[in-house]
Amino acid sequence: MKFDYEIKDINLATKGKLLSEWAANQMPVLASIRENFSKNKVLTGLRIGACLHITTETANLAITLKMAGAEVYLCASNPLSTNDSVAAFLVKNRIHVFAHRGENARDYYSHIKKVLSYRPQLLMDDGADLVSTAHKEEKINIIGGTEETTTGIHRLRSLEKNGLLRFPVIAVNDANTKHLFDNRYGTGQSTIDGLLRTTNILIAGKTFVVCGYGWCGRGVALRAKGMGANVIVTEVDPLRALEAVMDGYRVMPIKEASKTGNVFITTTGDKNVIRKEHFKVMKEGAILGNSGHFNVEIDIPALENLSQGKTRIREQVEEYRISKNRRLYLLAEGRLLNLAGAEGHPPTVMDMSFANQAKAAEYLKKSEGKLAKMVYPVPKEIDEGIASLKLKLLGIKIDALTKQQKTYLSSWTLGT
Repeated sequence: MKFDYEIKDINLATKGKLLSEWAANQMPVLASIRENFSKNKVLTGLRIGACLHITTETANLAITLKMAGAEVYLCASNPLSTNDSVAAFLVKNRIHVFAHRGENARDYYSHIKKVLSYRPQLLMDDGADLVSTAHKEEKINIIGGTEETTTGIHRLRSLEKNGLLRFPVIAVNDANTKHLFDNRYGTGQSTIDGLLRTTNILIAGKTFVVCGYGWCGRGVALRAKGMGANVIVTEVDPLRALEAVMDGYRVMPIKEASKTGNVFITTTGDKNVIRKEHFKVMKEGAILGNSGHFNVEIDIPALENLSQGKTRIREQVEEYRISKNRRLYLLAEGRLLNLAGAEGHPPTVMDMSFANQAKAAEYLKKSEGKLAKMVYPVPKEIDEGIASLKLKLLGIKIDALTKQQKTYLSSWTLGT
């Protein structure tokens, strides 16, 4: 039977191989897991359907799953996040890829359905588009799934709450070795990278508005502050807003921040965070970018309706003419700036994120038939094991509790 795939150009594989090998050099935890998986073939006979950003880091995860004995079917979790050379490299490694950079909505969902047509037994998702599409099918035989990002977990918990979730899912994003590092350090650095690649602006001295102070927002605010920006945080959660104040940022409603900001980055996972009434009061030349999963955080239809015309002034930069003397700039079509405008998270942090994905897949296979149809956390032993392995491979040693210390911490009778 013909090996099935749909990509831009198979001849790009050599470039993709070199890029993926560069990333692999910075992913020692996943390499260690791959060695074990390859030896023990822990995923033998498993068909895995994955909807992930097709980057060099994802290539190393896909190859790990393949070497563990799985058959892997991969599509993109964002129309602008596919590296076409990496897609070609994966096809050369007998991984079924259905994606190309810049695909339209029709092709995007066509590729998701293509993956599902192979009846995968385990789904690996980033944003829950694959899982939600699978739930619309009448017959599925899926033992479980994993979810990479905050937005996807919100959707899956909604399915669970409404009694509609049809198989167990591991919330990979909630692992400490994922969100405390990937979301904060990965999103923080790669968003700034995307901003600089698309605009080449000087960040120092700019008024920089970060919408949302979750782990992604924290990371973006920290990096912008470190580069000399005057950072404002907008929030709806009082605890996060208070934390932002204590971290040294100005906190105010987006309506007020809109009047002073030079750069706006959304990181909330919610819809229409920046909208018509905010566009109306923004300064000439304000720049709008998004690092939330979907392109809904900036109300693009409202921006289109408000503008008198638009021009693609740079690659991934659209100039919207609001009036004769006022222009606003939208980056990367409002999609994930760090992936559409740059290369996404550095391999060093994705090492831990994808280690969680690989170990969660092994856990689901071993637990087939034993788990309820719920959203589960990554098991503590997997999370802590990845942290310990990362430290070991970095050559870092830490202390261990003595027997006396363990006794003290577990006793209620010991005090002063």
